[in-house]
Amino acid sequence: MAGTKSKKVKKSGADKVFEIALYILSALILIMVLYPLYFVVIASFSDPSAVASGKVWLWPQGFTLDGYEELLRHDEIWTGYWNTILYTITGTLFGMFVNIFAAYALSRKDLVGRRFFMMMFVVTMFFNGGLIPTFLTIKDFGLYDSFWVMVIPFAVSTYNIIVARTFFENSIPEDLNDAAKIDGCGNLYYFFKIVLPLSKAILAVIGLWTAVGMWNSYFNALIYIKDSAKYPLQLILRNILITNNLQMSFGSGEAMQIALRLSNLMRYSVIIVSTLPIMCFYPFVQKYFNQGVMIGAVKG
Repeated sequence: MAGTKSKKVKKSGADKVFEIALYILSALILIMVLYPLYFVVIASFSDPSAVASGKVWLWPQGFTLDGYEELLRHDEIWTGYWNTILYTITGTLFGMFVNIFAAYALSRKDLVGRRFFMMMFVVTMFFNGGLIPTFLTIKDFGLYDSFWVMVIPFAVSTYNIIVARTFFENSIPEDLNDAAKIDGCGNLYYFFKIVLPLSKAILAVIGLWTAVGMWNSYFNALIYIKDSAKYPLQLILRNILITNNLQMSFGSGEAMQIALRLSNLMRYSVIIVSTLPIMCFYPFVQKYFNQGVMIGAVKG
């Protein structure tokens, strides 16, 4: 009957116990995940001796900003930030372009040789040419020590293609394409005007994964970039820590103690400086993230 309120289903004692246990388990997992991050934050503002002695638990002890001051004293950090932002934005856009296009093409049942192309992509997940052939190939293409070496050669991700392809197969009805063709809609128009607007969830997921990978990347720059002015942030921070450790090892007495203290402080400060910007980006795509991951993982 309209207007009648639906009766609430009474939970049994076993259901209540299970629900309480589930909440407790979820809270414990949340603490296990969040506390290490919180500890890094408070440790970066604490005296290293207090951290080493186990006195830092919930609040900073011996509050200090020496780690951040020493880290930000290096002017190349700002160059690294700027380079990393450019690499991340350009690499994410280019990576999404090639991966989403490939995933949509492989999701189309009318693509001739679809299984063969998919197999070729999957093979690259298990076999590759190795570091030296890759280095020689990049050098022959004129990408060595260039901006584009961080963007083009490693843009294709087979895993992202598989996840996006699964999303297109399971979430975009084939009848929608048939209806669009009846109305005179071409393939490109259908993809850009219909498929992409319905795929915000998977676009957010692939974009976040690609952006995080680009932001944290340092090995490719270590191998393929020679000019320090093109170094990303992660590589610059790595070099700062190595230099600081070398200075500490060659020091003696009071100078070595000061260098050791700064080295311990900078380890935590480096984590905060390098991860905070990309963590701030996550809330903007969080509402699509869970939906895209679950839909893309339904079928392999």
